[in-house]
Amino acid sequence: MTDTEAFVTTPDQRPSPLDVVGVAITVLAPNTRTGSYEITLQEGPEGAGPPPHSHPWDESFYVTRGSVRFSAGGSDHSAGPGTLVHVPAGTVHAFSFGPGGGGMVEFSGAGGQATRLFSSLASEVPEGAANLPKLLGVMHRHGVVVAA
Repeated sequence: MTDTEAFVTTPDQRPSPLDVVGVAITVLAPNTRTGSYEITLQEGPEGAGPPPHSHPWDESFYVTRGSVRFSAGGSDHSAGPGTLVHVPAGTVHAFSFGPGGGGMVEFSGAGGQATRLFSSLASEVPEGAANLPKLLGVMHRHGVVVAA
């Protein structure tokens, strides 16, 4: 038995996207509602995406439009619509949206802090990469290690 309840989120009920260093992230299912995993919709212009980093939760991405360049575990991949990329916890990875931008659904594994991280970045570092020390501090506080 669980403390969570079934829920449905329709497009008109979605929260507004968070601006996280140029990527629009819509939280579809935070772990506070699911009791374990998280789901977000991530959309961005060409070149937008995080630097190489790792964190202690699994993460999977399902590309819905455009192309996304992934680097994970020392391999590079160009992913188009319908492609799933899985990144185990602790794996150094990064992505950037390809020409014309793109979109994907992101699934964060149990125990992750992705949605709290995204909310903190959007509210505490609205200028994004322009304030690198603050950006890195927020990431570190949420268990994210940026690769050298």
